[in-house]
Amino acid sequence: MSESPRPSASAVQASHQVRAVISRLRRRILNASEVEDLTLGQASALARLSGKDGVTVSDLASVEGVRHQSMTATVNALAARSLVRRSLDPDDGRRQLVALTAEGRRRVEEGRQARTEWLAARLQERCTEEERRTVIAAMTVLERLTHD
Repeated sequence: MSESPRPSASAVQASHQVRAVISRLRRRILNASEVEDLTLGQASALARLSGKDGVTVSDLASVEGVRHQSMTATVNALAARSLVRRSLDPDDGRRQLVALTAEGRRRVEEGRQARTEWLAARLQERCTEEERRTVIAAMTVLERLTHD
């Protein structure tokens, strides 16, 4: 079995820069829609439920990378705020599914809108048209990295 060639210096530098910028940008975008009555974990769980008819707490914990017990506490807090509802799984009555309520969907959409507006405003204020076009081109390249 042959070894992969070592990445070039430019590939290593690009890797460091992309990761650093994405990490900072992610934090800034999330803060733009910070809702004071929800934790980051609760907001993330709500977003994961968006567009789904219902998922189990175990499945939600798995995709969020947290323990089942932690996700149960998160779902309980969201249910107490009427942002999610539980129902029996029609395929397996022993399991419960968690889904967004109308209020939960509204909160998810408001958060997405706030994040979109924040980022669009920063791009408008701090970048030239040519720079914005460069960002669009760079996103095409980065998107290619996400496909196997």
